[in-house]
Amino acid sequence: MPPELTSLRSPRVTAARRLGKRSFRTKERRFLAEGPQAVREALEHLVEVYVTPEAAERHADVLRAARAARLPVLTASDEVIGEMADTVTPQGIVGLCHFLDRPLEEIAAARPRLVAVLAHVRDPGNAGTVLRCADAAGADAVVLTDASVDVYNPKAVRSSAGSLFHLPVVVGVPVEEALRQLAGAGVRVLAADGAGERDLDEELDAGSMAGPTAWVFGNEAWGLPEETRALADTVVRVPLHGRAESLNLATAAAVCLYASARAQRTR
Repeated sequence: MPPELTSLRSPRVTAARRLGKRSFRTKERRFLAEGPQAVREALEHLVEVYVTPEAAERHADVLRAARAARLPVLTASDEVIGEMADTVTPQGIVGLCHFLDRPLEEIAAARPRLVAVLAHVRDPGNAGTVLRCADAAGADAVVLTDASVDVYNPKAVRSSAGSLFHLPVVVGVPVEEALRQLAGAGVRVLAADGAGERDLDEELDAGSMAGPTAWVFGNEAWGLPEETRALADTVVRVPLHGRAESLNLATAAAVCLYASARAQRTR
């Protein structure tokens, strides 16, 4: 079967390609998810699916699920998919998705047990990886403040490995407001910082991490500013037992989130 979409000037192709820019994503409240795993996980948020004939055969199960959900599936040439995709070597399938973020008030009202707050995270790969870690640790939500990267950035979507579609995400909220509402919901706020006055092991040994917790993670290069650390109940550092100077953001986030997850489940 020949592809239905072959022209790079097609309105659909032009509209999809524009979603590579944040301003257009925000205006349309839509974004693209690339690859079979992302499309499979995004099923409830999809508008339509574009796929090459070769990828349609290779990922027939994904397309069956999309059609069962009554979603339009359009075949497209390799050139069209390449124009839509952000990756150098596309996997032949792209999903057009609705935005899926939730209001902060909804998250706070649900009395979350574990939340990751990305306060000044600018790198989309890091944001997506922290979201993936939060999902794996069983977090109830991830909050990206207005000083952080766009969670719908193509690299952030890819780095989340489908986790973007698994748990509630809040975007664009000032960090002060995010922490105020979470604290009001009975959540203890812990800021992760290499210069923290408390050691993560000390917190665990003291048995103080079993309750509802929000971890605040800062910028990759300069961490959390003093005014953000001041909003936390405690500033916690991850202990370095070897000779490494520091941990990168995603690794530190994984350690902190899993420490809370274990403490909460042990309780």
